[in-house]
Amino acid sequence: MSEAKFMRLIVFFDLPVTTAEKRKAANQFRQFLQKDGYQMLQLSVYSRIVRGRDALQKHHNRLKAHLPEEGQVRYLEVTEKQFAGMIMLIGEPKPREKKVNADQLLLF
Repeated sequence: MSEAKFMRLIVFFDLPVTTAEKRKAANQFRQFLQKDGYQMLQLSVYSRIVRGRDALQKHHNRLKAHLPEEGQVRYLEVTEKQFAGMIMLIGEPKPREKKVNADQLLLF
């Protein structure tokens, strides 16, 4: 009997938030992802670990059942080894401008 492989299911979504109703639908989708065991990687990118192809199919069906009416949702299946090889690139923080306190007076 072969052992089931650990996989990652990565969900990417772009949902409209132009009205209160659309914001509510987007928030409900995010809450579904969190309750279903997904962790946020970025603002609209969530990931969860699953074991084997049967679990992937189960979560694919759950995503389809909770899709918002508008917007785009994509998902990607990767092995845990591929996910572990992800490289994070972080930019250098920009220097902040110095703000003058309201109590200070500038003379030129």
